[in-house]
Amino acid sequence: MLRVVDLSSAPDAGPETPPGPIVAHGPISDEYWLEHSTFTLTEEACRDRRVVTVDSIPETLAELTRRCERWPHASAVCDDVLRTVDPDGATLTGVVTESLAYSTLQAGPEFARWLHERGPAQVPDIADPVRTHREGDTLRITFNRPQRHNAFSTDTRAALLEALTVARLDGSVVGIVLSGNGPSFCSGGDLAEFGAFADPASAHLARTRHSPALLLDALTARLGRACRAEVHGRVLGGGLEMAAFCGWIEARADSVFGLPELSLGLIPGAGGTVSVTRRIGRWRTAYLVLSGATIDADTALDWGLVDAVCR
Repeated sequence: MLRVVDLSSAPDAGPETPPGPIVAHGPISDEYWLEHSTFTLTEEACRDRRVVTVDSIPETLAELTRRCERWPHASAVCDDVLRTVDPDGATLTGVVTESLAYSTLQAGPEFARWLHERGPAQVPDIADPVRTHREGDTLRITFNRPQRHNAFSTDTRAALLEALTVARLDGSVVGIVLSGNGPSFCSGGDLAEFGAFADPASAHLARTRHSPALLLDALTARLGRACRAEVHGRVLGGGLEMAAFCGWIEARADSVFGLPELSLGLIPGAGGTVSVTRRIGRWRTAYLVLSGATIDADTALDWGLVDAVCR
């Protein structure tokens, strides 16, 4: 259940452990709650990464309450994971922690309800889901399922892993550009494919043993800003999570960013609790997940989610 804290009359006692989602609002002066709440809301401009500026605090709190009541398990697990993962620590540790929590939710009632409401679905067979070509010493990797806004499928994962593995093993590759063909960079996981794994344990092993996130992280460690993402259109879910592992993100002005996994009864599962948190902090990451809100390119630049906006 969501706990709301009014900073103008903050309680003396700290939160219980694990606290669950805590949203603070009021005068931005109580350092304890700024640090320990899930995030703090204000209607004033604020540069503090622990704070989110919204148009209306009452309306935002009402929507957050509605969402946390509809998906209480996923909301609580999201808060637990973001408080547990150290964005400055080992990437593998964070990815494994996130994946174990994700698998827990895959076995839960909220994801089962979403699958029931979605009904049967079939992933279309799309040839060449990822295209690669070499430009000198730079490898360009392009998502190529434009009909589905480059929704991330098992075939996409396999092709991306192959391309990234080549780049990691080939020392002559000194630059990588990740982009998307069509109207969007990547709209996240292909919803038609969700629930395809027979059990959450197998899904966990697939996510962690065949992880584009870990390869992108390793390549960024080697190449820095030369491992970059050029994003546009929908940059959602796993698309955003993978891009955030790159050393540099350039966004077109039409880009829209978000983490919509809560509406499936899930949390980010492509490494986003590590990659997105490294860029914008756990507080604003939690806001994107719990609120389901999207942000535009200028807000993403202001938050540090992207490094440049191309007009």
